Amino acid sequence: MDENQSYFDNLSGTGAGEAPRPVSYVGMQGSGRPGRPPRGERGSGKGLFLIGLVTGISGALLVLAICYLGLYVQKVVESGQEMKAGEEVSFLEDSAIDASVLNKMQTLENTIDNYFYLHDVTDEELQDGIYKGMLQALGDPYSEYYTAEELNELMEQTEGVYYGIGAYVSQDTATGLPKISGVIAGAPAEEVDLRANDLIYEVDGESTYGLSLTEAVALIKGPENTSVTLTIVREGEADYLEVVVTRRKVETPTVEHAMLEDGMAYIQLTEFDDVSVKQFEDALASVRKSDMKGLILDLRGNPGGSLSAVVDMARMILPEGMIVYTEDKNGKRAEYTCEGDKELEVPLVVLIDMNSASAAEIMAGAIKDYKLGTLVGTTTFGKGIVQQIIPFRDGSAVKVTISAYYTPNGNNIHGLGIEPDVLCEFDGEAYYGSEEHPDNQLEKAKEVLKGLMEE
Repeated sequence: MDENQSYFDNLSGTGAGEAPRPVSYVGMQGSGRPGRPPRGERGSGKGLFLIGLVTGISGALLVLAICYLGLYVQKVVESGQEMKAGEEVSFLEDSAIDASVLNKMQTLENTIDNYFYLHDVTDEELQDGIYKGMLQALGDPYSEYYTAEELNELMEQTEGVYYGIGAYVSQDTATGLPKISGVIAGAPAEEVDLRANDLIYEVDGESTYGLSLTEAVALIKGPENTSVTLTIVREGEADYLEVVVTRRKVETPTVEHAMLEDGMAYIQLTEFDDVSVKQFEDALASVRKSDMKGLILDLRGNPGGSLSAVVDMARMILPEGMIVYTEDKNGKRAEYTCEGDKELEVPLVVLIDMNSASAAEIMAGAIKDYKLGTLVGTTTFGKGIVQQIIPFRDGSAVKVTISAYYTPNGNNIHGLGIEPDVLCEFDGEAYYGSEEHPDNQLEKAKEVLKGLMEE
């Protein structure tokens, strides 16, 4: 997978002339955007100017968004019909759209045409800004508008191959900046020593503050064999780090497995994507054939993914019963259950950390509720809500938060996370300070698993 951490099911349409089907998914860490972190003297003028510019334009586009996108969604989603050129607009009593809003929209557009200095703004750019502004008005970091191009790029992830730097990127809750939550072994990001929890302050000199995760990732991605410069904020470093990474084709196996000492098996899940289901099934089959006596399931740095993928994978190890259930704003409940015919037969330890989110928390939460395994590490991210991607006929789409999810015991972990049974902080200084990369959390997991195997 590439840096963009939004995962979903098949978004293809149902056939020529039919409206595309909306799809529910969980994934993509995000956060609000608290106050900007201090930058010091370096580049401060540029950053402040950019924030002022973005704020000014966003304010104008936000008003436009309420008009145009409201009409579009009303026509496409509710009636399934596309608006035709010249079609008369009728206003609803409970709508934010009225004649005064349309008049102000025209005034804002004229103001931009007459006074905006930096560059010419195309109709398409304004329209995309309108739609994006409508979703930004929700104040929800997980709700977003995608252009047709952005949606196509997003869908590349389901194929397990992309062009980029080979890093998983989430949004940091404390700063609102994009944050590296993990790197792919052997990928360009690992080769230049990018690390989990590195904050990406700039991409090729452009500030990432205030950008959505999709927008930040779009800056990082690019053609094969081109370079991108990331300005990194790293804990323990006195100044910013400038890291140059060469993009290339990255194949991303989402599941890795190995046999360790004493019959202990190890399976790492880096995300829950469509391709992950078969990979997980194969990994389980492999370690079982190797006479597995106990299993370590590593969910550290896993940002989540497809709801259907995590449910399918959970059915390979959980006992009979509830896996997860969701409830929407009207109290409508959807349940996902397991028959229990493939319940894991050996002791289990699950590794979790602050970057284990969403679908990863569904898996960890179910394992904890059923007491199927012992959780080792640190408290998870705490994303207990579900988004739905609704594609439109023009190739664009919106993603909106539609429900909350609950663990089998009825716990919603949003904003709280899942606490480990055995607390073990990661020793990053030891890991990055040695060529052997000692992993103290993994060693603790082995210790706990060995004790379980001896019981």
